[in-house]
Amino acid sequence: MILHLYFARKFLTTFAVILAGFTLFMWLVELLEHIRRFDTGEVSFGMLAYMALLHLPEVLYQILSLIVLLTAVTMFISLARTSELVITRATGRSAIRSLVAPALAAMALGCVVVAIGNPIVAAISKEYNETENRIRGSERVVSVSREGLWLRQGRPGEQVAIHAESANMDGTKLFGVSFFSFDGEDRPLYRIDAASAELGNGAWVLMQAKRWDFDADGNPEARAQTIQATSVPTDLTRNQIRDSFGTPSAIPIWELPEFIARLDVAGFSARSHRVWFQAELSKPLSFLAMVLVGAMFTLRHTRFGRTGLMVLAAVLCGFGVHFVGNLAQVMGDSGQLPVMVAIWAPPAAAICMALATLLHYEDG
Repeated sequence: MILHLYFARKFLTTFAVILAGFTLFMWLVELLEHIRRFDTGEVSFGMLAYMALLHLPEVLYQILSLIVLLTAVTMFISLARTSELVITRATGRSAIRSLVAPALAAMALGCVVVAIGNPIVAAISKEYNETENRIRGSERVVSVSREGLWLRQGRPGEQVAIHAESANMDGTKLFGVSFFSFDGEDRPLYRIDAASAELGNGAWVLMQAKRWDFDADGNPEARAQTIQATSVPTDLTRNQIRDSFGTPSAIPIWELPEFIARLDVAGFSARSHRVWFQAELSKPLSFLAMVLVGAMFTLRHTRFGRTGLMVLAAVLCGFGVHFVGNLAQVMGDSGQLPVMVAIWAPPAAAICMALATLLHYEDG
C-alpha cells in the first residue's frame, strides 16, 4: 500500500511540474497571438495579457491528455534511472502491478478534471468571449431557453427581439415566431406574430402574419392587420446565428444535458454538443490510455540502452492516439461515425494495445 501511494504521489507531483511549465509557455504563446490579433493602439498591453490569461485554461484543457502522456514518460524514465523499478521487481511485484497506482491516479485526475475543472474552464471561457465581444463591438444574438429560441437584431433607432417556438438546424427558418420592435428609448413600436419566418437577403420573410402597431393612440387590436406575407429588415446572417451559439466547451458539463434538450426542442442539431459531452465523460479513460502508452515503451531499465529512442516512440505513439481520437471526434461531429463509437473506441483500443504489449514483454 505504501509503495502504491508513493507511485501515485510521484505521478501527481510530476504532472503538476509539467503542467506548470506548459502554463508559462502557453501563456507567452497566447500573449503573442493576442498582440498579433488586436490593435495595440486601441487595446492596452495589460488587457491583452489579461485576455491571454483568460484563454489559457481552455488551451491547456485541450492538451491535458498529452500532458498526462509526458507525465507518464517522465515518471517511468525517472524510476528506471534510479533503479526503483528494479528494486520493485526484486520484491516480487510485477511491472504490471506497479502500474496500478499511476493508472488509478490518472483516472482519478480525469474525474476531478471533468467534475471540477470543466465548469471552471467553461466559466472562464465565457468571460473571455464576453470580453472579446466587448472589444470587437459584437454581441451574442441567439439564446436558447425553456420558452424556445430568442434572437435580437438592431438598427439605428430600433431594436427587435424575436421569439420562436422552434427553428430549423441553422436557425434561418423560424416557426411560431413573434417580432417585438422598440425604439431607441425602449418604447414599443409594433408586434408581429407569424406562422413562420425565413431569413432572406437582408430581411426576414414572414408568412401568415398579424401586425399590431403601438406608435399611435387608440386600441392596437382595432387597428391590427392580418397579412399573408410581409418582411422585416435585418442585418443578421446565417453565420452570425450559427456562431452566436458558441462552442460546447463554453457550457459546464453539469448544464450540458439540459442545454442539449433545449436545442432538440428548438429544432437545432445538438450533435456537436452530444459529442463533446461524451468526450468529457471519456476523459478518465483517455488519461488511462496515455499512462499505459507511456509505460509501453519506457517501463524498462536504462541499461538496455536506446532510452531516447524509446521516449520518442512513446511520445509519437501518444500523439498518434491523440490525433486518432480527435479525428474520430470530428467524424462523429459530422455524422460519419456514431457518437459512442467515435468517442469511446479510440481510448479503448489504445488501452487494449498497450496492455497486450506490456503483457507480452513483461510476462510473455
